[in-house]
Amino acid sequence: MKLKLVSFLLFIALTLALPSCIITSKETHVAITCDAFRDNPSGTRNEFTIGVGDKVYVELCSNPTTGFKWSYEMSGDPSVKEEDYDFEEPDSNLTGSAGVEKWTFEGVEKGTARIMMEYGQPWDGGIKKEWIYQITITVE
Repeated sequence: MKLKLVSFLLFIALTLALPSCIITSKETHVAITCDAFRDNPSGTRNEFTIGVGDKVYVELCSNPTTGFKWSYEMSGDPSVKEEDYDFEEPDSNLTGSAGVEKWTFEGVEKGTARIMMEYGQPWDGGIKKEWIYQITITVE
């Protein structure tokens, strides 16, 4: 009987202690509209500090029907990786309405990464650096 009681109490103690061992990730979201870029086309910048396993979600106004799209280059430490990318169609049926390009970046090791994002037309003679967005992500 005592063995069953001790086993039961040990089970209860472990069950209560287990949730404190679960690692949860932090999510950081940033969304920038077309109007915000029009007001400040080359000065948009953010800095984030996250942990390993944490994610930064970036949503930027985009209208690929005009030939414009976002591209980026990552520099600095290999502390961040692109986990996901998607394009969300515009809510409006109006021709030429902007949608949203979405990225998920994840902290994978300690360090600092810089991401330079440029909105432009990628072909020769196309408009370059119409809008610029810079991110610095420090992973602690």
